[in-house]
Amino acid sequence: MNTIPAHLDHLVLATPDLAATIADFTRRTGVTPAVGGTHVGLGTRNYLVGLGGAGYLEIIGPDPEQCGPSGPRPFGVDGLPGPRTVTWAIRTTDLDAAIASARTRGYDPGPTRAMSRRTPDGTLLEWRLTDGVAAHPSGLVPFLIDWGTSRHPTAGGLPVTPLLRLTATAPDPDGIRPLLAALDTGLALDEGPVGFSFTIGTPRGPVTFT
Repeated sequence: MNTIPAHLDHLVLATPDLAATIADFTRRTGVTPAVGGTHVGLGTRNYLVGLGGAGYLEIIGPDPEQCGPSGPRPFGVDGLPGPRTVTWAIRTTDLDAAIASARTRGYDPGPTRAMSRRTPDGTLLEWRLTDGVAAHPSGLVPFLIDWGTSRHPTAGGLPVTPLLRLTATAPDPDGIRPLLAALDTGLALDEGPVGFSFTIGTPRGPVTFT
């Protein structure tokens, strides 16, 4: 059974302690994530690992080199007790059209937001996405991202740990599936507490993160 969702852009693994999570990922997999960049003004930075194809894993947490932001950091990293896969993104080349299409199917992905960051080599990446504030509270319904004319993160030579499996649980899977269909994607869902599980191929064999 194929459990890789259509149009997957990236998974978001959020953590309150970025250095510790990167060290743990490296220890478990034998692969060191690449430095992504800083989100200026938001108080976060990220590291990236390719998942094969055009998908990647984003590990995001507080940036110790930035002053505290004026508002909450993205993905609620400050309130997490530890690392957690909090949501995922699907890629589109026409964000406004994708939003309009989803709305006609009964799901509103919310307003859009423009963001940017610089890579370690100084390249400016700019993208638009649907605002997480309006997203489904479970995090199981992906947000939409449009990289426009920017270089996609996977084009920068990331270390790769192929995504072998992605599944999730929810108290009411049947309530989530129509929202995924409205976005022209899917996710292998079973009944249970809200959460993700993904397995990647590594030099040390398959490793599962839950």
